[in-house]
Amino acid sequence: MRQTNLLVTTLREAPAEAETRSHQLLLRAGYIRQVAAGVYTYLPLGRRVLRRMEQIVRQEMESAGAQEVLMPSMQPAELWRESERYEVYGKELMKLRDRHDREFVLGPTHEEVVTALMRSEISSYRRLPVTVYQIQTKFRDERRPRSGLLRGREFLMKDAYSFDTDWEGLDLAYQVMYSAYERIFDRCGLKYRAVQANAGAIGGKGQNHEFMALSDIGEDTIAVCSLCGYAANLEQAEVRSGAEPDRQDFAGRPAPERFHTPGQKTIQQLEQESQLTPQDIIKTLIYTGEGGTFAVLVRGDHEVNELKVQKYLGCGDIILADAMHVQEAAGTGSGYVGPAGLSVPILVDAAVAAMTEAVTGAGEEDYHLRGVVPGRDFPLTQVGDFRNAVTGDSCPQCGEGELDFQQGIEVGHVFKLGTVYSEKLGADYLDADGRTRPMVMGCYGIGISRLLAAVAEQNNDDQGLIWPLGLAPYTVHILLMSVKDTAQRELAEALYARLTALGIDTLLDDRDERAGVKFKDAGLIGIPVALVVGKLAAEQRIEYMDRRTGNKEVVDIGEAVLRVSRPQ
Repeated sequence: MRQTNLLVTTLREAPAEAETRSHQLLLRAGYIRQVAAGVYTYLPLGRRVLRRMEQIVRQEMESAGAQEVLMPSMQPAELWRESERYEVYGKELMKLRDRHDREFVLGPTHEEVVTALMRSEISSYRRLPVTVYQIQTKFRDERRPRSGLLRGREFLMKDAYSFDTDWEGLDLAYQVMYSAYERIFDRCGLKYRAVQANAGAIGGKGQNHEFMALSDIGEDTIAVCSLCGYAANLEQAEVRSGAEPDRQDFAGRPAPERFHTPGQKTIQQLEQESQLTPQDIIKTLIYTGEGGTFAVLVRGDHEVNELKVQKYLGCGDIILADAMHVQEAAGTGSGYVGPAGLSVPILVDAAVAAMTEAVTGAGEEDYHLRGVVPGRDFPLTQVGDFRNAVTGDSCPQCGEGELDFQQGIEVGHVFKLGTVYSEKLGADYLDADGRTRPMVMGCYGIGISRLLAAVAEQNNDDQGLIWPLGLAPYTVHILLMSVKDTAQRELAEALYARLTALGIDTLLDDRDERAGVKFKDAGLIGIPVALVVGKLAAEQRIEYMDRRTGNKEVVDIGEAVLRVSRPQ
């Protein structure tokens, strides 16, 4: 491609709304343009990178035995009602009606459609297992689209679905896909971790992992062991329970002492004004949910993990109780609630159960209690892991390493769905004995447009983007310093023709621009190798620039072609 013909306009400054580095550079380098909030056009450079990613994904999906299909973006609402997700998915589900007043949704995912497809195509165990995938535009009505392609309303996604006769088959399909994902992200040059995760709105009854691109701007927090391979999303990171103290002597301890704490409703206020340490305080939080009102107790330096609480109770969403419910449950306002004398069920975090004594709310405005003994002054009938892990916690897998935390961008997710969708939508098969059984499903997604942004976030410098070789829109960028210099022009044209003949994707900057403009644009666009045709052209010598290492070296034409055709 000649740059005089390429549809690309570079920007010297990024738009004010572009906050992340990837968003700024993709706009400035002419890869994307915003059409509306969270909706983007991919210009030729951006589309070429997407196609490279799609090619890698297709190769690895085919290698894993998956077959490509293409399902519609518009999905009948009745399918979502069959799966019982139409109402519960939330406002992110984009809904519409056609001229006949029939309801549709713009699919954020395709579990319903693919399950309905398989129930009509497969009726016997002889047709299983089967895995299908697609690369399709998805829609999600984000309340606050941000960070460019990382959180958009329209996005490109690869989603795959496996169908098996039993869980053993699903286990195998899951591992095959997990390995394929590792190969995909390795080939994309991504720095990532696979972490244990929560299934979220997709649902499912089995194992699932998120693939996280490591980045300081990531919205997800990942707990990582310092010694073994354990990694988990903060929502899923387990905490090893410490040993509970011997409670035989608790009966001889003095009763709790009530003391005055006017206006001290928070841990920080108790710390500053009453010289207490958070580790010695028990927070009593009142929640409401499907099962009614209940309390969760965590240490003052810890935070409640609501997903762990939901899992323990086997319920849906829970929320912190409003002032009225707190008053009804505890007889006082928030900030002074304590576990002693509560009439609602109490869930006690294991770290609280391990305390010998603590400070708690007194159940009375402006007062707290010291010397509260777990197991004596409030029951320990429901003890579990109800908090977020913190730095320094022991690894729940090896027990020897300590947990540390990194930020990550979710770029892929693999799920064991089981029979959640097949049972609801009637995707059954006849087994070898003629019995009807639901298909056992897996679901495997990669956000391709988000992956593009994540790679850009990890691969840039003060000049601009630096694409990994396998994803770059072009392999080589020839920079012709002076189009008016005959020797330079002829050498650049000859080099361009030679590389093109070898099948090497080459971009020739043949614009009549100053050298400084060409270098700035090349730095922004981020093609891995630049060949600078300048004053040494008469000697058949050029400057070889490697954007990945920053190395620059003068070489002859033959050496340049050899290096480009045999990339490291």
